Amino acid sequence: MSAQVIGFSLLVLGAFLIIGNLIRMKVTILQSLFLPSSIIGGFTALLLGPQVLGAGLTPLVGENSFWSTGILTKEIVTVWSSLPGLMINVIFASLFLGKTTPTLKKIWNNGGPQLAFGWTIGWGQYVVGLLIALLILVPVFDLPAMTGALIEIAFEGGHGTSAGMKSTFEELGFPEAYDLAIGLATVGVLSGVIFGIILINWAVRTNKTNTSQGKVGYSRLQKLGIKEFENREPAGNITLRQEAIETFSFHFAMVGIAILIGYGIQQGLIGIENITWGAWSGTYIMKYIPLFPLAMVGGILLQMVVDKVDRFQVIDRSLINRIQGFSLDILIVSALATISLAVIGEYFVPFLLLAAGGILWNIFCFMIFAKRMIPTYWFERGIGDFGQSMGITATGLLLMRIIDPENETPAFETFGYKQLVYEPFLGGGLVTALSVPLIHSLGAIPFLLFSVAMVILGMVTGLFYFGKSSKTQSSQGSYF
Repeated sequence: MSAQVIGFSLLVLGAFLIIGNLIRMKVTILQSLFLPSSIIGGFTALLLGPQVLGAGLTPLVGENSFWSTGILTKEIVTVWSSLPGLMINVIFASLFLGKTTPTLKKIWNNGGPQLAFGWTIGWGQYVVGLLIALLILVPVFDLPAMTGALIEIAFEGGHGTSAGMKSTFEELGFPEAYDLAIGLATVGVLSGVIFGIILINWAVRTNKTNTSQGKVGYSRLQKLGIKEFENREPAGNITLRQEAIETFSFHFAMVGIAILIGYGIQQGLIGIENITWGAWSGTYIMKYIPLFPLAMVGGILLQMVVDKVDRFQVIDRSLINRIQGFSLDILIVSALATISLAVIGEYFVPFLLLAAGGILWNIFCFMIFAKRMIPTYWFERGIGDFGQSMGITATGLLLMRIIDPENETPAFETFGYKQLVYEPFLGGGLVTALSVPLIHSLGAIPFLLFSVAMVILGMVTGLFYFGKSSKTQSSQGSYF
């Protein structure tokens, strides 16, 4: 594959991002669903690629025609299919760079209720998924038990985590899981926004909220995805002089160092396993762990060093966010454009069962546990965790912004505290990365029992520790 082909493939991907944004600005329902342009662009590329347009034209023009692959060449599809696995490392390496970690006491007091709530939902997705797998998917459809982990991987982790697990699925002999996970992640984003807005409308009508938001909705410009002139702000702070090094280049390099640290950890763990417990037991797990959660660990370790030595505060979090967002857009377009429709069709019933199980579990948890675990502003805070459990962190932030546009509640702050503890484990963290190898190596039953224990831990902590204060505080009571 020449550099010219790779470069041209990236240019075409950028064009589809713009096409997705133009379609979003013209189609009102897409604006109302708050669908990112990357998802729209990815679906557009899928329709115009070899699986839809190409498949439809091949009988007319022949297999050797240019149009047999739609408007995307085989080389472009090949390049795009490799991008999600690369971009997810950038996203996870960026998670904690530029952030000052608060004390554990502050995290526990402020974010603890949402951590317990999110912990219950996340581990519960494993319980629901594994029960569906063991009771239906394995005996009826002859699928491997690891399919039970796809709900958490796709719903909590989203397109990025699903893409990052591709190599693991392939090495474990079930590459189709990648396409199922990407499809489930798309269902998660759509259902998260749709059901989230339904819940918000219900909360506003029944006075479940404590904000001054009298009606649900954004302005016309906000729905179009355009910042008002008065609300525009710099994309980042220039912390270094250009004659020394371009600030953006420096930040991109720091992300790269975080990934290299993660790669070193990965290779170290594989090496240790090969000469210790792996050699003794014949069970190897570390080689199946993808790079992205360890890139996140690399980012944490790098930030700990920077906190001690960087007296000039040269790492700017807003610039790191831009790098992260850019990588996520590339990931989503390329992942959706190269998803296998044949796999989704072949496993359509298992796909529906997993999607339905995940959606019903998330809605059940929000309606039953959120107000009983979160002592103050339960709806504004809980809706963020609901959105994340359905369709990644961005969906949770979107729903919180709809119900609390003026930031009148502590929802955004407490959500951030919760993420500091939650993300290293679930939603793409170490547990997510280890779940499939562990199920494959140790069996589904042990992992199911452990997941049940973690759900019980989350429930007990949320209901009987944090939930106690909800009985003594009013919905507008003091905030920690």
